[in-house]
Amino acid sequence: MKALVYNGEHDIALIEVPKPEILKPTDAIVKVLKTTICGTDLGIYKGKNPEVESGRILGHEGIGIIEQIGDSVTNFKVGDKVIISCVTVCGSCDYCKKQLYSHCKDGSWILGYMIDGTQAEYVRIPHADNSLYKIPETISDDNAVLISDILPTGHEIGVQYGNVKPGDTIAIIGAGPVGLSVLITAQLYSPSRIIMIDLDDNRLELSKELGATDVINSGSSDAVAKVLELFEEGVDVAIEAVGVPSTWDICQKIIKPGGYIANVGVHGKSVTFDIEKLWIKNITVRTGLVNTNTTPMLIKSTAANKFNLDKIITHQFKLSEIDKAWDVFKNGAKEKAIKVIITNDLT
Repeated sequence: MKALVYNGEHDIALIEVPKPEILKPTDAIVKVLKTTICGTDLGIYKGKNPEVESGRILGHEGIGIIEQIGDSVTNFKVGDKVIISCVTVCGSCDYCKKQLYSHCKDGSWILGYMIDGTQAEYVRIPHADNSLYKIPETISDDNAVLISDILPTGHEIGVQYGNVKPGDTIAIIGAGPVGLSVLITAQLYSPSRIIMIDLDDNRLELSKELGATDVINSGSSDAVAKVLELFEEGVDVAIEAVGVPSTWDICQKIIKPGGYIANVGVHGKSVTFDIEKLWIKNITVRTGLVNTNTTPMLIKSTAANKFNLDKIITHQFKLSEIDKAWDVFKNGAKEKAIKVIITNDLT
């Protein structure tokens, strides 16, 4: 089969590799229909994760058709169309029993990281009963791909960890795919104001279409000053959705006493924690990797047309064109790219 393989820093290629096989009775083999590229894939490409082995197939999001199942798989059958979760869940370890699936002792985020992933014609899914979800007929294939990762990540680590409540004022720093997912799912909880902060006017315009009440370009104005003009004491919830020191700093400076800072962004460098200013403010800081425990709810909400997900999808490519897809994603600002969908045209 064809697959997008990581061969070391800044070196990826679509090449011929062996088709995956069932290794354990809890496995399933899924023929990938659609996949996408995530910021964490880009981090691996740039050498941010030296633990990733050369030869690894990238990708941890997608949908597909089950082609083969192990003898112990009971929730699915061959031919089922499924969402592939970005988090693999054994369902029986201590962490899984607490719904901390991101720390599963025989899973967590392993697809496209510790084991071969979804940017391929086929993928092996361990613990298939707990790591796949049937797709309702009312959800489009493209929207289903977004439920693999960015929608639960934005909802759980941004909205839930930020303790968003009706009437809250919230600021989201970063209007990329995850930040926009925070924006979309936050509206389930009826905040009074949602401020989106970013450097890209195109993404800020999209944010307004998706429900942001206020937008701030942090490249052309002082984001902290602008927020404090709107809310003198700061916001109830500040959500960091980029993963760089400057966006973390904004969160620290705009949070009001008793507020919540939720860190969704993947940080590769140390940040300054201004404890000398924050110790007295009774704030809560939450961090984490998505657990996907709210994925079933998000599937139901998507099926009921609660979210406008189509606007997040900006580009479509075939798997045979995955090099072009990566070029667009790597130059997201220039190409006005948010989420890039890749359709398997090779199988």
